[in-house]
Amino acid sequence: MKMIWAGIRLLLMIVLLGYAMVWIVMPTKTFKGTWLPNLRKKLNSSTYFGKQGTGFLVYLFPILFVAVVGCVYLHFRKRSDDSKLESNGKKNRLVTLKKPMLVKGPLGIVSGTELAFLIMFVALLIWSFSVYLFNGFSTITPQSAAKKGLKEWQAKLASASLSLGLLGNICLTLLFLPVARGSSLLPLFGLPSEASIKYHIWLGHTVLVFLTAHGLGYITLWSVSNQISAMLEWARDDISNVAGELSLLSGLVMWATTYPGIRRKMFELFLYTHYLYILFMVFFIFHVGISFACLMLPGFYLFLVDRFLRFLQSRQRVRLVSARILPCDTVELNFSKNPRLSYNPTSILFINVPSISGLQWHPFTITSNSNLEPEKLSVLIKSGGSWTRKLHQMLSSPSSIDRLEVSVEGPYGPASTHFLRHDQLVMVSGGSGIAPFISIIRELIFASTTYKCKTPEVILVCAFKKSSELTMLDLLLPISGSPSDISKLQLKIEAFVTREKGPTTDSSKTPQAIWFNPHATDAPISAILGPNSWLWLGAIISSSFIIFLIIIGLITGYYIYPTDQNTEGGFPLAFRSFLNMLVICICIAMTASAAVLWNKKQNARDVKQIQNVEGPTPAGSPQPWVYRADRELESVPHQSLFQAINVHYGERPDLKKILFECKGSSVGVLASGPKMMRQGIANICSSGLADNLHFESISFTW
Repeated sequence: MKMIWAGIRLLLMIVLLGYAMVWIVMPTKTFKGTWLPNLRKKLNSSTYFGKQGTGFLVYLFPILFVAVVGCVYLHFRKRSDDSKLESNGKKNRLVTLKKPMLVKGPLGIVSGTELAFLIMFVALLIWSFSVYLFNGFSTITPQSAAKKGLKEWQAKLASASLSLGLLGNICLTLLFLPVARGSSLLPLFGLPSEASIKYHIWLGHTVLVFLTAHGLGYITLWSVSNQISAMLEWARDDISNVAGELSLLSGLVMWATTYPGIRRKMFELFLYTHYLYILFMVFFIFHVGISFACLMLPGFYLFLVDRFLRFLQSRQRVRLVSARILPCDTVELNFSKNPRLSYNPTSILFINVPSISGLQWHPFTITSNSNLEPEKLSVLIKSGGSWTRKLHQMLSSPSSIDRLEVSVEGPYGPASTHFLRHDQLVMVSGGSGIAPFISIIRELIFASTTYKCKTPEVILVCAFKKSSELTMLDLLLPISGSPSDISKLQLKIEAFVTREKGPTTDSSKTPQAIWFNPHATDAPISAILGPNSWLWLGAIISSSFIIFLIIIGLITGYYIYPTDQNTEGGFPLAFRSFLNMLVICICIAMTASAAVLWNKKQNARDVKQIQNVEGPTPAGSPQPWVYRADRELESVPHQSLFQAINVHYGERPDLKKILFECKGSSVGVLASGPKMMRQGIANICSSGLADNLHFESISFTW
């Protein structure tokens, strides 16, 4: 079996290397003057695919092939026990690659692997720009420029502006891959979707820098050459200037709202203007034509598949069973879950509450464990922004509500976890950053009680502002009735309350539990494509693409090609692009809807088998604990956990001392919380003073 997996990985690597080589040779005269014309002669002359035949084969097919084969690979790896429990040392060779190389700066924390790929990508951009510029300038003479009504420097300005646009297209090719949350490409590279959003941010800035320079270059050229009327041209069978300007304008509006000050203070404005990506992409394709747009189409195609699946999942109201309101302005929401839905620790769930906002979706960390709690899914929500404050006020108001309408997307998380590869785990959190560590600890409890395997020693260092936030530690253990024998786990908790000198005795602030009466149509949270979601995703991608090729081939052969041959000026480029985009969307919608409906029937059968978990708290269930002056807990079942807790008041954790005292041969250091805290821990781990510290940042930047 290992030989099969190795063969699949080798095949994918060969295809990806071949695809990368295409981008490397694309600016050269050999590619443009020999290879591409030969391909177009064989493919574009076909009456079936027409002018975009080369683009389909060279640019679109390889990435979709990798995505489909990757789905099959991830499906069988998910079913393998090896993906659940990694042996010590098996993955240690990868630890060095994840070591932070850059800690502070505009890029944040950058690992060795990320830095290597970043350098290679920048090298590709420099190489492409240099070759495009050299080849473009080499053909420009005063005579050739005069034929176009330009001076020599103006012709060179046009060539440089075109080269900048081509660089923007390289970045645009990758722009949508990090935000395709359910795509198979990210897990193939070991990248969770929530941590990959920073790549989308980097690429977004780069795309708009190049495209803005591209647009300004041409506007300057038209101004100085008295051709300003060219801004209003929409060519029938060539580049459309108006479409390019509209695309750039949409991009600039989006770009303006990504400024950190605007995004933090006016998140709704940032969110709503980001829907302009639809206009940005539509007019971009109108601008360059579908044949050239095939270069960037693979990432956008996978994004469209993912986006439509998310849309279908968001139409279903889910069953919210209960909520627990902690005295630290924090809410735990408990949903009913399909037992066949599984997810890994540190997964996130996007939540929408229509009564607060119909358009806003916010990601929250899942604290429950799908193994220990097969019929329950919980998320932790800390009151901070306007949306979370409204939710907290709604749930904590004296007038109780019987039902809260909620829709979800997800869960999304890493394809596999490797916590067991370390001898020790040090998890450092700030405030609600403890949420992902709750899921990790529950996973370790499951591993120690079910598989009877040796788990690493765990040190949880959590910093809180007020003692009321200590109640979040109650969430470390699952509900009663789960196999949560924490005595087999070597757990030590160092809790720091930074803004109080001692424990408070305010008994008026106690946790509250709210039980809801879900509607009959509310369904447990289920995987939109069922337990075999990777196989279904691969089927959607492959079948939608095949159906697209069949339909667009028929349209081309019986409508576009005859019109192109018999009409003066040929078939309109914009209309050809529109037909291709329309058929792509229809094929994705058809295949995705069919797959979702098939799995919805199976989920409905599973719902009938789920025990009714709604109702009052069953006898013997653990009640939320409250810290008293003597630091005793009210709940007896939590005594084992309480004995592992050491609370420090009025001080901050000495992270350097705590980390350097860890003597294990391999110490995994996980940080979740404020940016400055994560950067400080990354700096300690990358200082070289302790070779056994292996850093991993858990940053949720959605």
